[in-house]
Amino acid sequence: MEVEICVGSSCHLKGSYEVVKVLEHYIEENDLKEDIRLRGSFCLGHCTEGVSVRMDGKVLSLSPENAVDVLRRRWEAMQDAADQF
Repeated sequence: MEVEICVGSSCHLKGSYEVVKVLEHYIEENDLKEDIRLRGSFCLGHCTEGVSVRMDGKVLSLSPENAVDVLRRRWEAMQDAADQF
């Protein structure tokens, strides 16, 4: 799974680097380095909405407080879908 995090000026001011830090910690803590890749990006086109993050082709607005929960739910949903095949 690839997670693209905007580090442009608007998202930077809203906490993009903190989002990166909490996601990196979660990925390392759960041994998901081989499965989830974080990537920095510039403007995802949702500057007024918070820290913009693209997961599974969808642009979401995250904060350091909700980032791990959103990533965990998306990851679990992907795993559940893969198990059905």
